[in-house]
Amino acid sequence: MKTKDKILILLAIVLFISACSKQEQPGKIKLNEKWKFITGDNPEFAKKNFDDKNWEELSVNKTWNKQGYPKYYGFAWYRTKFYLPSSLKKNAELRDSLILKLGKIDDFDQVFLNGVLIGENLKNVNRGTKPTDDFKNLDYSFWDKQRRYSLPVNDTLLKWDGENILAVRVYDWGVAGGIYSGKLEITMPQIQDYLKFEISKGDFSESGNKFVKSFSIRNTSAAYKIKGEIEVDLRNNLSDEDSDLLEKEIVLPPQTSENFIVKFDKPDYSETLEYEFEFENESETKLTEGVPYILTPPEKETPQINGALVYGQNTNKPFLYKIAATGKRPLTYRAENLPNGLKLDKQAGIISGKVAKAGKYNVKLIVENSLGKDEKTLEIVIGEKLALTPPMGWNSWNCWGLSVSQKKIADAAKAFVEKGLINHGWTYINIDDGWEIKGDSKKPKRTKDGIILTNEKFPDMKKLGEQIHAYGFKFGIYSSPGPLTCGGFTASYGHEFQDAQTFADWGIDYLKYDLCSYRKLMKDKKSPDELIPPYKKMHEALIKTNRDIVYSICEYGYGEVWKWGEKVGGNLWRTTGDIWDAWDKMYEIGFGQAGLEKYAGPGHWNDPDMLVVGWVGWGPNLHRTNLSPDEQYTHVSLWALLSAPLLLGNDLTKLDDFTINLITNDEVIAIDQDKLGKQASRIYQKDSVEVWAKELHDGNRAVGIFNISLKNKKFALEFNKIGVNGKVTIRDVWKQQDIGKFENKFETPLPAHGVRLIKIFKENKK
Repeated sequence: MKTKDKILILLAIVLFISACSKQEQPGKIKLNEKWKFITGDNPEFAKKNFDDKNWEELSVNKTWNKQGYPKYYGFAWYRTKFYLPSSLKKNAELRDSLILKLGKIDDFDQVFLNGVLIGENLKNVNRGTKPTDDFKNLDYSFWDKQRRYSLPVNDTLLKWDGENILAVRVYDWGVAGGIYSGKLEITMPQIQDYLKFEISKGDFSESGNKFVKSFSIRNTSAAYKIKGEIEVDLRNNLSDEDSDLLEKEIVLPPQTSENFIVKFDKPDYSETLEYEFEFENESETKLTEGVPYILTPPEKETPQINGALVYGQNTNKPFLYKIAATGKRPLTYRAENLPNGLKLDKQAGIISGKVAKAGKYNVKLIVENSLGKDEKTLEIVIGEKLALTPPMGWNSWNCWGLSVSQKKIADAAKAFVEKGLINHGWTYINIDDGWEIKGDSKKPKRTKDGIILTNEKFPDMKKLGEQIHAYGFKFGIYSSPGPLTCGGFTASYGHEFQDAQTFADWGIDYLKYDLCSYRKLMKDKKSPDELIPPYKKMHEALIKTNRDIVYSICEYGYGEVWKWGEKVGGNLWRTTGDIWDAWDKMYEIGFGQAGLEKYAGPGHWNDPDMLVVGWVGWGPNLHRTNLSPDEQYTHVSLWALLSAPLLLGNDLTKLDDFTINLITNDEVIAIDQDKLGKQASRIYQKDSVEVWAKELHDGNRAVGIFNISLKNKKFALEFNKIGVNGKVTIRDVWKQQDIGKFENKFETPLPAHGVRLIKIFKENKK
């Protein structure tokens, strides 16, 4: 054989080995991307020998609503077959159990292997457990949780070297349903699977000017000893330099844990804690955690008037405006040139009454304390427009979900006052779904006269409204044009005018009207011709009441609502589906608003959904937001630039310093509440950097420079890209500091998923 031929053969062998090494890992079985699927419910569907040949095939990487079932909710089943080779067990590092990873499932699931129930809603179940529907009575869902179930490796239920059948029974509340995250697989455990970092992300104690972080690592195995080395580093995201905080060799016997504490200086800017455990087999487990850093300066003791300085109301409708002001208490309030019919409570700072004559009234607001005073002009517009700036407030959904109650709403209003949010322009306290009678309840849903009834969690809605108004807040509520809400509670179909008047009698100032079950009455959920009538009807009902009620249209952007929402009386409209506390979802929704700016303005706003900062959970089990500190700065900065409604969705009784810093920066809020009402436009998008700019009423610009990559970056903003020439003064909005004068460009570091929010003043800035 010629030398050249030998070389070619050897090269082919090397390429073959290389290709084989890139094949699927021997310790993993990927489950089919497409499973058999059927709607409805039948216990026979779980059986191993059930004939599913007539079922449809459906992908498990997106909800069934995106695959031909847009209006369906309730029960549905998925089935798939897989071959379980004994080589999986033979080649595994550890051979004690088999792990089934089934991705995310919206909302509830029961998992059957070869006809036997093995798991339900995140938990393994004991053999012989009978499936029930008890989970339907829960007030919370598991829609955003990864499913992971396990079986002993020698369980007789497993058919090694044979065919196995997985069946998943899914129940969906509404909006979206099914197995939707993809990456479903079966694996054997590895030693690193038994090491758990027990870290409460975002939870830091303080000692002087230092943060103290406590955490532990646990060996969850009942049989294996874990050996390795723990390291903790602190990375500066501006310089990319690391500081070593901890390095220690560890031996963890089965079912034991070890605790650790690290201390470091409180940061002034973006930093990341990096936890790493290197096992003796050289495998690694890593975890990172953003460190909270506060940019907003402390409030001054001298008075400062904050919040929206333009306010709209209809003639002869109840007027309520709270003067938002910070400063050392007590404060006294004055208002000069109030229109006839209005009066000011000088101690509470609440303007109330009714105005009979339409027009614009410039009112001089004066707030004083022992250290000084502040003056600003409030433009009151009496006519036919509400929400002249984007609504600001709180909504119960992202926090309490269907577990909301009258007490929790009252506690939220009280927390707004106690935590000082009322002093920064936060206005609305809104109840979302869950206040009505359940649709499948045997209890009456309405009185004999058709008036909608509240459930036992809301004993006195009118009294709740009075409590909220007494603080100076506005009161919001939720319903649907369909027979049922998204959570299955009684809605307004056929009772629109009656419900609107009931809401007005309760003192309601804001209505979120959610499409929900009305979709079942539609042939095409994306058709404006079908979407407009129910929303127009409720608007007609609202304007016949004796109150001004801000109207929030929620149809998830199905029918390009931004093109017709104002025509049917909407003051704001959801442009997207629901948000949750994940970077991908927040990025998709927030940066997806590009191009919609021409549809927004005073009285009619694009709504990219609520803020997911602080403690959230969509039910009684809350958690700190999964967004890192940098991602939260991006979130709030982008929403302010978008002139988006700022509706908090977190537990207001659990406000830490970082979250308060995010939601009480008056210069950031002023960008959102700017009276010109222009939504920002995306003007630059390249190399994972986006620049968004917003024109302000004073002729200057607010600019957000966003790094959407996972790596820290440096970026130079060229002024000609945003239509600015010559020298300018730049102000850091979060720090509330002038940075200096610049010509032609401005260079800045950007942490991963972070932002630099600036205001650009012309050279003649005073």
